[in-house]
Amino acid sequence: MIHDVTFELPEMDINAEGDLLLFDKPYKCTSFDVVGKVRKHVQRAVGHRVKVGHAGTLDPLATGLLLICVGKMTKQVDALQAQEKTYTGTFMMGATTPSFDLEKPIDATYPYEHITEEMALAVARSFTGEIQQVPPIFSAVKHQGERSYEIARRGEDAPLAAKNITIYEFGITRFALPEIDFRIRCSKGTYIRAIARDFGAALDSGAHLTALRRTRIGSLCVEDAIKPEIRERS
Repeated sequence: MIHDVTFELPEMDINAEGDLLLFDKPYKCTSFDVVGKVRKHVQRAVGHRVKVGHAGTLDPLATGLLLICVGKMTKQVDALQAQEKTYTGTFMMGATTPSFDLEKPIDATYPYEHITEEMALAVARSFTGEIQQVPPIFSAVKHQGERSYEIARRGEDAPLAAKNITIYEFGITRFALPEIDFRIRCSKGTYIRAIARDFGAALDSGAHLTALRRTRIGSLCVEDAIKPEIRERS
C-alpha cells in the first residue's frame, strides 16, 4: 500500500558542504525515501558519499514539510526537530484502526451521531496546554530496546509510558460528521495519530486519521518547499 508510488526530484543545486532543503513529502512515501533520493543526487554531483538526514519523521500516509539536512547541516538536526510544528488534517469519527490512521483496517466501530460541534470544540480546548500522551504502538518509540512497531507487527502488546507534550493551538476548522477537520500547533514528540485516538475516546466514540499534512516547522513553511514529481508504480 505504502510503496505503490515513486517520485523524482527536480533539478536543483545542493551545497554538499552544508545545506537545508525543504521538501513537500508525497503521500505514501517514507521520510527515508526522500533522504535516499537526496543522498544519491548529491553523490552523483560530487562523486563521493555525503551525510544526509531528516529533521523529524513524517508517517508514510502523511504529507507536507520535511526538512532534509546535508553535510554540516546534519549537526542542526536536533535543534530543528525541537521546534514547534503545525499540522492540518481530518479525523474520521465512529471507527478506530490499530495504527490510528489508514495504514491498518478498521477494527471497531462506535456511535458518533451524539457528537455536536460544541462538544468537539470543548474537547479540543481541553487538550490545549501541557498534557500527557501515550505514543501509538505503531511508532518508532522503543520498548525494552525494540521499536514498538516491530512488536505490534508480531501481534504483541507493548505498554508504552506517557510523555509530556504541549498543544499550543487546537482548532476545529470543519465539522461535517463523521469527519472533523483540525489545525494543531504542537511541541516536538507529539503524535497526531494519538490525538485522534484520545479525541475519539473523549467524545465517547472512536476516531482515526484519514488525512494529515505538516504545514510548518518553526518559521519554515510548506509553501516554500520543493515539490517532487509523483509517479505511480506500474
